[in-house]
Amino acid sequence: MGDYWTTDRNTGSTTTGGARALTAGILMVGWVALLWILEGIDVATGHALDTYGISPREMAELRDVVPAAFLHSGWEHVASNSVPLLVLGFIAALGGLRRFAAVVVTIILVSGVGVWLTAPAFTVTLGASGVVFGLLGYLLVRGFVDRRPWDVLIGIGVAVVYGSLLWGVLPTDSGVSWQGHLFGLVGGVAAAFFFRRPPARRGPDNLVTV
Repeated sequence: MGDYWTTDRNTGSTTTGGARALTAGILMVGWVALLWILEGIDVATGHALDTYGISPREMAELRDVVPAAFLHSGWEHVASNSVPLLVLGFIAALGGLRRFAAVVVTIILVSGVGVWLTAPAFTVTLGASGVVFGLLGYLLVRGFVDRRPWDVLIGIGVAVVYGSLLWGVLPTDSGVSWQGHLFGLVGGVAAAFFFRRPPARRGPDNLVTV
């Protein structure tokens, strides 16, 4: 089976499905590699990077909402986030990098600000799990919001494989930021609505517009 072609309504440029998959794969492998590199730097510096985690309800800490999503509290922590982030991020990025970037920024901001507002006092929250839960929520509802049957099927598949993660939004473990999970999920669902796209239609030369 040959590659399918798509054209972007905003730029008029065309890409193959294979090219999109390659780009999405490189992006997510690079992202996960960055998380491991940052954790290595954190360990080598005596966890100096942990200061960029989110301490709740301190105005100066709002600037740490973004870097906190790329830092972790240990090798086990970064390992637990790596595979779901790689898989869910790859699937989401197949829909286009500009839309993916907008979705991720929305998730990071909603998750981070939610943690800043609601996390217990005297705690520091960091990790990519808010992004993982956000991408999960985004993929679960994207097909229904966009009214695209194929994306609905993808969402169902994601639910089968990763649906059990949703229990993480409940306050069952005092050492885990359920607030980050919950607000990440909210951010992902919101992003699906914010960045919805119309159903695909046939354009000139039988190209599928997206």
